[in-house]
Order: sequence, then C-alpha cells, then structure tokens
Amino acid sequence: ERPLSARPQPKMAGAGRAWRVGALLLPSAWRLRAPGRAFGAAAGRGGSGSGGRLVLGAAFALGGSAGLCLAARQRLREHSAAELPAGSLQLTLYQYKTCPFCSKVRAFLDYHGLPYEIVEVNPIMRKEIKFSSYRKVPILLANAGSPLQLNDSSVIISAIKTYLISRRNSLEEIVSFYPPVKTLTEQGKEVLEYENKYWLMLDEKETKRVYPVKEVRVEEMKWRKWADDWLVHLISPNVYRTPKEALASFDYIVREGKFGTLEGLFAKYVGAVAMFFVSKRLKKRHQLRDDVREDLYEAVNQWVKAVGKNRLFMGGNQPNLADLAVYGVLRVMEGLEAFDDMMVHTNIQPWYQRMEEVIEKNGV
Repeated sequence: ERPLSARPQPKMAGAGRAWRVGALLLPSAWRLRAPGRAFGAAAGRGGSGSGGRLVLGAAFALGGSAGLCLAARQRLREHSAAELPAGSLQLTLYQYKTCPFCSKVRAFLDYHGLPYEIVEVNPIMRKEIKFSSYRKVPILLANAGSPLQLNDSSVIISAIKTYLISRRNSLEEIVSFYPPVKTLTEQGKEVLEYENKYWLMLDEKETKRVYPVKEVRVEEMKWRKWADDWLVHLISPNVYRTPKEALASFDYIVREGKFGTLEGLFAKYVGAVAMFFVSKRLKKRHQLRDDVREDLYEAVNQWVKAVGKNRLFMGGNQPNLADLAVYGVLRVMEGLEAFDDMMVHTNIQPWYQRMEEVIEKNGV
C-alpha cells in the first residue's frame, strides 16, 4: 500500500489555510464507576423553521454535518496552550464536548501529553468558529512557528503524529500531504474527503523505527478505518434504540453541551423523539439486525479478538493510533444503557480499563 498522493497540493481558500475534512462517527468504551459519555450517529434532516434548526443544531453539536454525536459526562482538563514553552507546539481545540470525533482527538493529545486549550462551541449559533469557512468540529488551530488550521479527526491525528516523529518538515508541509477531494455519497450528496488520512508521512528510516514490520502499519491503518467506516454506524441505532434511551441520550447532550436554557429544553425532548425514528432508518440503511445490540457486541468482540490475548494493546505494550481511535470514540457512550450492556456482554472491559490507565498516566 502507498499513499494516494505524495506531492503537496494547493491550499484551499478559507480561514487561515483551512483544510476541510468529513466527520465520522465511532463508539466507545466503558466505566461503570463514572456516569456517562456519548456516541456517534448518522442523523436525518431537521424539521423546518426555528425548531428544525434547533434540532439540527443539536445534531451538528454531536457529530458533524452528516452525523449526530451524543455524549455523556466527561472530566476534561482545561489545557492551556499559553503555558507551553516558547517555540513549542501550541494547540487550541474547537469542539463539542459530546462529539466522539472530538473525543478521539482529545484521547490522542492526552496520551501524548500535549497541552492544548479547549474552546466549547455552541451547537446552534457556532459563533466560536465564525472565523472558519469549515463549519464542523473538531477544528485544531496549531502554531508551530506559524498558525495553521487542521480539520477532521483522522487528518488531525495523522498530521500531528507525523510532526512529533519527524521534525524535518514543517507542520504546514505535512498537512499538504492530506489533500481534500470532492466525492459523492450514495445519496448523491457532494462531500469532501481527504487522501492519505490514515498515513503517517515518514521517511524510510522513521518508518522502520515506528513500524519495524510492515504488517504493523497495515494493521493500524485497517482498524483506524474500520472504526470510522463501521463501528461508528452502530452507535446511534443503539443509543436511540427505545424512547427511554433516546431521552436519556439527549439529556446528556443538553447537560454537557453549550446550550441556552430554552434551546436545551427544546432540543432534549424534540431531539429525542426525532432521533428515535431516525435510528430506525439508520438500522435499515446499514442492514443491522432487529436487535441492534447484537451488531454492537459482535463489532466490539471483533476488535478485542484483533488485539489478541498476547498484547496489552494493538500497539503492543503501548497503544497505537488504532487503540486511541477506538477508545476515543467508544468512551462517549459511558453512563448510557447501551454502554453498560456492551460492557456486560462483551470482552472489552480489560482493554478499556488499560486504555484509561495509560492515558491518565501520560496526560498533562
């Protein structure tokens, strides 16, 4: 396998060298001792008028232009980029606290001990990102000598990881190796996708140091893509499976997101009803079983089997980017019924607890 493009591409117009990327959705892992986090989900269109915009805004807050990400309570450090030594990488993450894509980026930054500032975005007005022509989250502003905007969780992770390993190239040059490409969805909608998003742009010596065996790199990329392309689509049908679960999910969204009082009240009840019915469409679209829990259990156990009994993580003694991707998305379901069921009926718990411990240990 080789990258689709090894040449820098022209920069897109937009705020501060913006790069556009499509958001994807993923599930997460477990912790019985702490209430809630959330999950990703593909969402339908909101209704008309201000009410429809409010529900749609809630959906944007939870997962991007094509998805709805729900999330539960999460203890977030307020990392301050201003405290970094002069000349080091300064990072600001624009996020919805309840979005699994944002959670995925935070898991990566925390594991690598990178300080960053968090800016919570209002899901309705999104004034906090008015500087950007790219209107989804996560957005990462990075300053490694010059300011740069990075979009899309997988591109953010691949670009920053490459920069940490190889200081030969500027971050701006590294980002240029992930050019945006317009594609059409099955529904005929034009979206932007990014080439090479699962690749680290390393020279031969660096590649051998990070991936001593070719199969290690192939495995990591395969499971990062699996998390984006399949695992995420199991979340919404599960967390909105019943009216009760849908209401509990939106209760978390409202409490953990940046909503006004009336906005939150409306989004909670109208959103819960809307997403209960949307989840049924998603189940049909992705050809899931009548009992969607079975698909979730099967996927999670598939991941555990891939990690195997002889490794602590897919990366060996330490997590690799696939471990961080799966963990970052799965953890947003914490505190919800689907999450607790997953922990009881699958083998994910030992791996998930190890992920929690190593990220907490390495965190800033």
